[in-house]
Parts: sequence; C-alpha cells; structure tokens
Amino acid sequence: MKSFAYTIGFCLIGAAANAACSDSTVDLRGDWGQARFTVELADDDQERSQGLMHRESLPTSSGMLFIYDYPRFSTFWMKNTLIPLDMIFADENGVVTHIHSNAIPHDETPIDGGGGVLAVLEINGGLAEKMGITIGSDLRHPSLTGDNLAWACE
Repeated sequence: MKSFAYTIGFCLIGAAANAACSDSTVDLRGDWGQARFTVELADDDQERSQGLMHRESLPTSSGMLFIYDYPRFSTFWMKNTLIPLDMIFADENGVVTHIHSNAIPHDETPIDGGGGVLAVLEINGGLAEKMGITIGSDLRHPSLTGDNLAWACE
C-alpha cells in the first residue's frame, strides 16, 4: 500500500496502524493508503442533531464520527454548518458505502447516505478526494463491533 506524508497532522499509519483503537480516533485504509483522524463522537440523538453546526473551522486531521445503534437509512443536511464537509458513510462491517464530497455550508438539501449506515465520518470538504479515500475503504473504531468487520480493533 502507498503511504501518504501530510505535514498538516495526519497520523499516517505505519507505526500507527498497530496502535490501539481509541474512542477519540478513526482509522481508514484502502488501496490509497491509511490515515487516522482525531474525532469527536456523536452517539446520541442530541449530539447527532448538533453535529458540527456553528463551527468556524475544523482542524485538518480532525472530524466527527456519528455512530448509530443499528444500521439505518441515513440523511444529513448542512443547516447552520459554516464549513464545507465531506461525509463518509460506512455500513455495519465498517466498509465505506458512500462519500458525499464538499457539502455546501447552510444548504438544507438532504444528503442521502443510503440504507444500512451504521457510522458517518465528517471531515473537511475535499479532503476525502485529496487523500484518495474511496467507496470500499475500511473504517475502524471501537464502536464498530461484530464478527464480520472488515478491519476490527484488536
């Protein structure tokens, strides 16, 4: 796999690949390489409804991870969101099923992530494409559990 060397703070996984999973990080991997983001967790209704609204910036190596209790049909919008975002939707196995790039600030048009979504990672707009993150990439976080995970926490 190819490795990325971002100087802005991505914890690119070489040594980090073997680092323990943490509630405050999300790991992604694919043919494009591997990366780790520091995340805030949105795992209840109040946190999910607030999301990244009213934030004026988001550090490059950071994001917000939305976790649901069960796989579901998932839609988002950008009401009261001030910065463009990429939304990376993953299923119960931690496989990326959809990526919505550069969601437009304040846009109330529903962003359809499809069905079977268990996790959504929001990062700065345009970053998924810049890094090469694609549908089929693996996402891991301690909240994702089960026997069929594409990339389980150890």
